[in-house]
Amino acid sequence: MTTQAVSVTTGNPAMSKIFTDSATDGVWSGNVLTDTISAQSIGILIPNATLTFAQAEYEGGCMAWRLQNAQTLQVTARGWGVKAGFNCMSEAPIMPVRVSPNDILTAYPLPVDATAAKSNALAWVHTSKGVELFDALAIPDNTATEMKTAVNNQTLGDAFFNSVLQRISVQCEDNARLDSIQIVDSMGGVVYTAQGSVRGQTPSSRSNEYNLLIPSLGIEIGKGWKLNIITVSD
Repeated sequence: MTTQAVSVTTGNPAMSKIFTDSATDGVWSGNVLTDTISAQSIGILIPNATLTFAQAEYEGGCMAWRLQNAQTLQVTARGWGVKAGFNCMSEAPIMPVRVSPNDILTAYPLPVDATAAKSNALAWVHTSKGVELFDALAIPDNTATEMKTAVNNQTLGDAFFNSVLQRISVQCEDNARLDSIQIVDSMGGVVYTAQGSVRGQTPSSRSNEYNLLIPSLGIEIGKGWKLNIITVSD
């Protein structure tokens, strides 16, 4: 498995710290970021501090991050990284969150797919039952490809049956274009579709963090439903 350097700079108007790791691509497990000076995890270093922003970076590809209690596994903050050097403070604010002494920062990076006409992508999927990170690897250009949960490879319908889809945010690998996403029912019908774009250093980019953000949805998820993605690599 490949690795890459990742970092999260986080804090509030009065202080901030930088946490880093040499993270393994395609997993959460083991990718715990520690302070650059003390080598301590965030919960040990700044317990009870309130975080109001987070700037996360990766070397190449795409990346999600989360603040998680190592004992209860509760996630209290999450977001996207950007390619190193492309952070913008205007995109860094997060909902204020207090750091628990048991909290850790973890990262889930994916590399740029090495094969021509294929790309990798991630999606944060928010529902009335909870939030999960979805991924899809080696997506062929212009081909609807299913995304599944990054942790246990479940479909949208398996993970969130009988819940309401509320929000989706998608991040494709560097320079890849998100053509669209599709919510597909058990009969193969497209219930909902939305077009995406590119991010970063391109004329049509609206964000360095995401290719698509749909902040307000109200779709009841049925058994056998899927989340499909269509991308075009650089």
